[in-house]
Amino acid sequence: MHVDPAMRQSLLPLKRKIVKLFNENHWLELGTLTDSYHIVSGHYRLLRSLSFGDDDYEGNVLAVLNSIIALDPTNLSIISDYVNELEGGGTLLSGDTADGPRFYIQPTVFKLQNIAQEPDLVSVMMPFSSSFSPVYEAIKRAASSAFLKCARADDIWINSALIQDIFDLIVRSKIVVCDFSDKNPNVFYEAGIAHTLGKHVIPITQNDADIPADLRHHRYQKYLNNSEGLGDLEKKLRDRFLTISGSTK
Repeated sequence: MHVDPAMRQSLLPLKRKIVKLFNENHWLELGTLTDSYHIVSGHYRLLRSLSFGDDDYEGNVLAVLNSIIALDPTNLSIISDYVNELEGGGTLLSGDTADGPRFYIQPTVFKLQNIAQEPDLVSVMMPFSSSFSPVYEAIKRAASSAFLKCARADDIWINSALIQDIFDLIVRSKIVVCDFSDKNPNVFYEAGIAHTLGKHVIPITQNDADIPADLRHHRYQKYLNNSEGLGDLEKKLRDRFLTISGSTK
């Protein structure tokens, strides 16, 4: 069965955690939970390489994880939840998957829904005025040329409350572009959410004075809203996207 490339990429941080956390019993439990006991117990090297600490163990882990989600893509959430419990719970929403403190959050304004971060998703927080449409198009081109996809809150309508769609979009995103032009209060609010969730936030603006004092210590990209300025913005964002995503293309 074909497995979405983004889903396969999300296995990499899980693999690193599993290498640190799992013993044989954990593997057998996971195989039982995902109805893939035969894959785990039948793999010719997985449990043996774990037992002897062999160098090929990490590769065997990744191969077995791929087989489990190929059997049923919904197994990805089961694997993630199981690993999460071994780590002591908490919600990992960060743009990075490096080891670090895990935080327990219980928002009252938003619902924490069962959505995973998409490593190739860039979301854009900006005023919805038509004058910003060319800016959004430039950002979308930059994302596409960096092999990423791009979305804005008005591109989706899933929840009855707009702010829930915005929150979910930020959770799903690895990178969040925030346009602070015109000192739009909604963008400030959304940037705060993105920073809190540990996303890679890229501030842009047409005017230096529109960057609030508390954010001046972050590097931002100033641009002109004309063809030449947007072309320059597109190039610089593409380079930044490639750096964050780690692409060598």
